[in-house]
Amino acid sequence: MATKKITVTIPEELLEEIRAEAADRGLSAYVAEALRFKRDRDRLLELVNWLQEEYGPVAGDERAAAIEELADLDAEHERRRAGGKPNAGEAA
Repeated sequence: MATKKITVTIPEELLEEIRAEAADRGLSAYVAEALRFKRDRDRLLELVNWLQEEYGPVAGDERAAAIEELADLDAEHERRRAGGKPNAGEAA
């Protein structure tokens, strides 16, 4: 992937914290990852705003069901990372 060197200005204290966190990855890789994350969040926010304009806000019970489903998915991913097999009847 092509890269381009740029100059940015950030608060000194923040830079010190980032350098400590970036450590082995390097500052450039850390900043690139953070910018990708921010860009993706901005795009998701645009989608959420559009969906709410188009279909209205999400109801509380719908939000709770979605959060519960995400928790179930997180638990399944964690179980697979730990080396477990899918339960019978579950999708792989």
